[in-house]
Amino acid sequence: MLLKENIPVKYVVGKIKNELLLVAGYAVMIALFHKFLPEYRISIPIAVPAILATIISLLLAFRSNQAYDRWWEARGIWGAIVNDSRSLTRELTSFLDGDNAACEEIEGFKKRFVHRQIAWCYSLSHSLRKQDPYAKTEGLLVDEEIKFTHRFTNVPNSLLKLHGLDLKLAYKNGWLNDYQQVQIDGTLTRLCDAMGKCERIKNTVFPVTYSLYIHFCLYLFIMLLPFGLIEYFGMFEVPLIIAIAAAFLLVEKMAIHLQDPFENKPTDTPTTAISQTIERDLKQMLNDTHEGERATAHTVANKAEVYYIL
Repeated sequence: MLLKENIPVKYVVGKIKNELLLVAGYAVMIALFHKFLPEYRISIPIAVPAILATIISLLLAFRSNQAYDRWWEARGIWGAIVNDSRSLTRELTSFLDGDNAACEEIEGFKKRFVHRQIAWCYSLSHSLRKQDPYAKTEGLLVDEEIKFTHRFTNVPNSLLKLHGLDLKLAYKNGWLNDYQQVQIDGTLTRLCDAMGKCERIKNTVFPVTYSLYIHFCLYLFIMLLPFGLIEYFGMFEVPLIIAIAAAFLLVEKMAIHLQDPFENKPTDTPTTAISQTIERDLKQMLNDTHEGERATAHTVANKAEVYYIL
């Protein structure tokens, strides 16, 4: 995914390369037809394609706005995930308490819980993109947790279930009082809501008929445009038509890409980068490592007893 970088012109043109080749061929054919067969010349008032262009502009503007709303909603959801992940870690580190005998046990519990939350962010990011949900989770989940998640189709949801089981354990052990348990459970509920909203955006298809109507109007406009310009520009209409068609086609492609913010494209919501930010912040809150020594953290977590029933 490209972040804070200029997208290469080659990448942009490549998105409409085939369409531009067809437009160029069509424009050249019309220009040659008018030049060598003048008795069969066809011309139409420039107002006709101009009216179509106005209609298409309105349709594309509406579609672009709707697509951007989907993209911005996805970004807002992941912003909430960042906030709730930090809140969850803060609540765990400040609420969990116990006598001296249980201090080491509680610290292992906190570390396991927070590492699982980091794994949840990575897992949700990759699941939305139809990628391996265990990617980038190495050293964050203990073996028992991985075995537990294999029983579920939705891996991020199984990790939230483990959160709930651990929360129940902490409450039973007296590490949390009633109010603290309710507070953390509310944070987990918000994380579950955020996951559901992302899945709704991912699984809700943009109306196909709307795309079909735009395509029809756009290609009708491109087909009529040479007949409206040929009388004014002659052979010079070819580059002009290619430029006009490229502008409309690029706007349409932009809307198509923005309407699916979890497809691992340069225009996506940067969920991987956001997950890396979450990992950095949560590990710093635990005074843990960030990039390195995941294996060490994994070993420490494995030494802690896993209490929930797997």
